[in-house]
Amino acid sequence: MASYRVEVSATAERQIRKLSRQDQIRVLRIIQGLESDPYPRGCRKLRGYGDVFRVRVGVHRILYSVEASRLLIIVLKVGQRKDVYR
Repeated sequence: MASYRVEVSATAERQIRKLSRQDQIRVLRIIQGLESDPYPRGCRKLRGYGDVFRVRVGVHRILYSVEASRLLIIVLKVGQRKDVYR
């Protein structure tokens, strides 16, 4: 199985920097895991969007888009549930 390339948007990068050090490590570990498995256990497709999925990391959510034809994953947003879907 081919490995996906992961790109993090500028918005998501800023949001990751605002997290506590421990949460940053947990989120980055999940993001790295997306390279080998773009649909990890517990991921959900968001309704109303094309190929946008979310993964829970404690109280935080990682929103990402999968472009299977290009083997590319784009991390769109990272944040708490109450803010990330806006």
